[in-house]
Amino acid sequence: MRAAFITVMGAALIALGASGLAWSEHDDDRGGRAPTQGSRTRGDLAPVTNEGYRTECGGCHFAYQPGLLPAAAWGRIMNTLDQHFGDDASLDPALKDELLAYLDANAADRSDGKRARSFAAGKITGDGLPRITQTTYFKRKHDEVPIRYVKDNPQVKSFSACAACHPGADQGDFNEHQVNIPGVGRFED
Repeated sequence: MRAAFITVMGAALIALGASGLAWSEHDDDRGGRAPTQGSRTRGDLAPVTNEGYRTECGGCHFAYQPGLLPAAAWGRIMNTLDQHFGDDASLDPALKDELLAYLDANAADRSDGKRARSFAAGKITGDGLPRITQTTYFKRKHDEVPIRYVKDNPQVKSFSACAACHPGADQGDFNEHQVNIPGVGRFED
């Protein structure tokens, strides 16, 4: 009787351990459950909440979340709007000050979010204005994406086209398990 009990308990422990391993195979980088197809995760980059920023900046390109760059980088960008990556994006001084205050208050180095803090760590490489794509964290997270999937892809064109591959980008959700590259499909590195 005792031997049968020990055998049953041993089998139960092995089954429990195996199920835990199976569950862990689906954990995301933040320790939570990875999404299943059609599900959404809560992004750990705060979405854009300033309508002026969304309108002015998002009118020309993706309205990048403030948590994608540290405050000093946003300051450099906002203080050189007359030379904004090859364009003159000058704003009314009052609006510029409002947007800069928003970006500064919500920047990567002011955030409690793990992913935003990762963007604040390290340095931004390259000449000229700071670029999200030149942050240490961005480079590490995209280093296995073949260049042909992005720059040679007419549906993506650039690593700065976040929403092309990250369906939850507008809400700050850049979960790597939801990457869907146009013309390529789901991508897991």
